[in-house]
Amino acid sequence: MHAPAMDVSSLLRRSLAVALAALSLTGCPNQKTRTPSGGGTGEEVPTGDQFPKRPTVEAKKDAAADAALTQASQTAQAAPDKKKAAEAYLAVRKAYPATTAGQEALYRAGVLYFESKDFVNARKSFNELLFENPLYPQADDAKHKLAVSAMEVGAYRDAYQTLSSLAERAEGAEKEQLQAEAARAAAGAGLYGQALTLAVEQAGEAKTPEEQAAAVARVEQLVEGRADFVDIARVAEGLSPSNPAWPVITFKLARVYYHLRDWTRLEETLNRFLAEAPNHAFAPQARELLARATRRVEAKPRTVGVVLPMTGRYQPIGEAVLRGIQLGLEGSNVELVVKDTQGDVNKTGQAMEQLAFDDGAIAVLGPLLGDDTKRAALVAEELQVPLLTMSRQEGVTDLGTYVFRNMLTNTAQADAIADYAMNVKGYKRFAVLYPNIPYGVELADTFWDDVVERGGVIRGAERYAHDQTTFTTEAKKLVGRYYLEDRGDYVGGVRDIQGENLDAYRRRKALEKVKAGVEPIIDFDAIFMPDDWRRVSLVAPALAVEDIVTNACDPRDLERIRKTTGKKELKTVTLFGTNQWSSPKGRSGLPELVERGGKFVTCSVYVDGFFVDSQRPATRRFVQKYREAFKQDTGKDPGLLEAIGYDSGRMLRQLIEKKDGAPQTRAQMREALANLKDFDGATGKTSFNDKREAVKQLFLLSIDNKGVTEINVEKEKAAAASGGSGS
Repeated sequence: MHAPAMDVSSLLRRSLAVALAALSLTGCPNQKTRTPSGGGTGEEVPTGDQFPKRPTVEAKKDAAADAALTQASQTAQAAPDKKKAAEAYLAVRKAYPATTAGQEALYRAGVLYFESKDFVNARKSFNELLFENPLYPQADDAKHKLAVSAMEVGAYRDAYQTLSSLAERAEGAEKEQLQAEAARAAAGAGLYGQALTLAVEQAGEAKTPEEQAAAVARVEQLVEGRADFVDIARVAEGLSPSNPAWPVITFKLARVYYHLRDWTRLEETLNRFLAEAPNHAFAPQARELLARATRRVEAKPRTVGVVLPMTGRYQPIGEAVLRGIQLGLEGSNVELVVKDTQGDVNKTGQAMEQLAFDDGAIAVLGPLLGDDTKRAALVAEELQVPLLTMSRQEGVTDLGTYVFRNMLTNTAQADAIADYAMNVKGYKRFAVLYPNIPYGVELADTFWDDVVERGGVIRGAERYAHDQTTFTTEAKKLVGRYYLEDRGDYVGGVRDIQGENLDAYRRRKALEKVKAGVEPIIDFDAIFMPDDWRRVSLVAPALAVEDIVTNACDPRDLERIRKTTGKKELKTVTLFGTNQWSSPKGRSGLPELVERGGKFVTCSVYVDGFFVDSQRPATRRFVQKYREAFKQDTGKDPGLLEAIGYDSGRMLRQLIEKKDGAPQTRAQMREALANLKDFDGATGKTSFNDKREAVKQLFLLSIDNKGVTEINVEKEKAAAASGGSGS
């Protein structure tokens, strides 16, 4: 059995217990404060009532003091202004401090300061009086004026404590006035819970429609802009529907439940609201909110949502993905509902809610951008809508069990390269050369971990600035030619020269010869370079200068290089890269990486999530369909974004069009996606692992002087197993 909609104690304990504890301190009877300025000895007094319960000064009646008070009264009446009149009374107070006349003079001075709007001195006079004699005959009036003075100088918390205490003992119109002033003081002090409580009480006790409307307006102002959930929930608990403020409080509470995704309490609260106040101004909104909450579980089995940036700076990538999705759904009866995020996280969240509540999408495709994806994933999990995102954001599927990802990630690329290099090529020793940017650092770290996990070692690692254009230093460091003073062969050669009697010129020439004769230490089989193709085309030639041979795929080529250089120990080092090595075709028709890098990048291998010239049947079918549909309009072949969009759309289509057991609910769609195995798509055969990440065989691509070709990994594995060589 569910708890009543107004029973919020569990929520208060769970979410805001600390806030409640802190708030309760404002009325704690043991709290201390210093004596008000101008009073007594400076000892501490409790703040429960702010003043002592009994007089601290025993005031006596004194004839001389009474006569002085009478004279001061006459002087005050003749004074040109009230401040001057107050000074006449304060003279009596100073001359006769421990007398009844002295206390009366202090009270009259406070009144005059108050009437002249000198609230600082009024507060000082009343504080001093009430501390000395809280039983003074006009104490309540003094307290009231003291509290108003405190408000006027910004001491709202003191004012609230005094006014609320007076209001508890008052009745009728006086009580209403004190409550209104206490509410104002509480709001000024930031005690919005107390202010809300007072405003609700005023609404319930209002005598006229005008008073009631004003009180309800104050309640609405507080719940909309000031009071937090704890305040609202506390006031709502036990509040009678007969109170004019009840609909405002209850509807606000319902909206809080909506944002907390507490659907049970939301529906209970809205149903009670509509039963008690069916004709209230908020009733239409309450009905819509209730209908919206009900629709959250009503999915249309053939409606798919899309959340992409269709305008703004990211429009081109949004359009690329959408072309792929539309191609994948071409000819189906799947209804596609596209929402434009404009690359804005707030619009992304709104789009997800609209697709879930208003459009009934059984699943959503997208987004692409990191922050957009995080927001979409959180909403997807809250509303339990399957989300198949195409973002590279690492760890996004950890945000919820309804979040899936179909996109090439840095982790997948590093893993694919490590697996191929070690399990197919048999390499065990590696170097890493990477740019000092998040992309490069993340890939370098991941590749390093993958190599170590497979039993390999990293022999060297060098990083460089993202805008660097020369790489001599990094290349020398990799092969041990930079810190020559650490090389024994170099130090020995220098020592020999120093022992000879040479002139400066011959000594310089001899040193140059020794330096040039230092052999490179190439103790790695391959170099991993996670960078853009433009940078790679600059790095590869710098490596060759340091005798790192990267372009001798054929043993005969390597032997020829050895004979040419006279260095019999040279060996081929393979360069490995990521999908950023993919480059557009240049003037020659070859990829620009090949045009710019020349022979120095041949024999290199890189990984990608899509290869337009692949011979995989599913990839060829997609490329042909895309060219027929869009090549004339775009003038370009499809890339990874179009292929990922195509496969993602077709995955959902395949599940929706199942003849038996097609998902009818979002929970069923989630299960169907989680169990998807070996989906044959443009980006490879895809399955989802237990983290809902797409697992597929990526495209390993080899570079030669004719361009880029796809490696037949299975064929190479078979050849390696038999001791031969694959292609």
